[in-house]
Amino acid sequence: MRAVVVKQHGGPDVLTVTDLAAPQAAPGCLVVDVEAAGVNFMDIYQRQGSPSYAVDLPYVPGTEGAGTVVAAGPGVTGFATGDKVAWTGVAGSYAERVAIPADRAVPIPDGVRPRVAAAVMLQGLTAHYLANSTYPIAAGDPVVVHAAAGGVGLLLTQLVKMRAGMAIATTSTADKAELARRAGADHVIDYEDFATAVREITDGVGRATFDEGLTALRPRGYLVLYGAASGPVPPLELQRLAGGGSLFVTRPTLVHHIASRAELLRRANDLFTWIRQGRLEVRIGGTYPLDDAAWAHDDLAARRTTGKLLLLPR
Repeated sequence: MRAVVVKQHGGPDVLTVTDLAAPQAAPGCLVVDVEAAGVNFMDIYQRQGSPSYAVDLPYVPGTEGAGTVVAAGPGVTGFATGDKVAWTGVAGSYAERVAIPADRAVPIPDGVRPRVAAAVMLQGLTAHYLANSTYPIAAGDPVVVHAAAGGVGLLLTQLVKMRAGMAIATTSTADKAELARRAGADHVIDYEDFATAVREITDGVGRATFDEGLTALRPRGYLVLYGAASGPVPPLELQRLAGGGSLFVTRPTLVHHIASRAELLRRANDLFTWIRQGRLEVRIGGTYPLDDAAWAHDDLAARRTTGKLLLLPR
């Protein structure tokens, strides 16, 4: 089978397509023909060798995707050859075929295309826990969504509106602003002095927005840092939280919000239900063949894209 392999850390050019032995159906695992694999910023950090995302070399990147079951290992129940499944948090997804633990496989229901399922496994589940668990949004709550035309941003904006919150979107271009409005954003602003704009609207992404984000918060407000596309934030003096109005800051990650199979299925099934009902629109901003994985990484890093990027191994 063909797969993208990283043999050394570096730029997009280290992503090379190589012939590898196809995975076998080990106990408790499924072997899946990959229809689509998600491209995410964490893939870029791993490729660059960022310490927080370090993996042993060589490796096949990608942790998210969807496809068709071709084999089930001993001890697997509830799945059969031909089933459509999606996953996240499974290494080696930039490949024509991948082995995934059966307890991490999410059945894709009728009415949801595998590419769409692949596009919501990481970013959709992230938006779900942010809006429902990290801070359960209540009617009228003002919520600032940074990078609102990105994969998480477009989904999170829609979930804010599902929960009757006020979505304040930040974007960098007029085209991205229009996408945010179509997703339901009540207000769209740019990043320059966004704290002042938020305070004017309400009366009260990573390193580039962290400091102003604290300034924009109302007393007892929440700042949720779920990514760091512009780099790690500087150290925070906790006394600033008191001075700003008894503020809350948290750095959640997806793995802790889908730790059990029941929670994984609950969140994924919510997303699939909303997609089937037409309540959640999933924007796939670009698709690339496996040979163009480097191009996909370059486009994502340069912010030339909106929505979700997918590799199509087959």
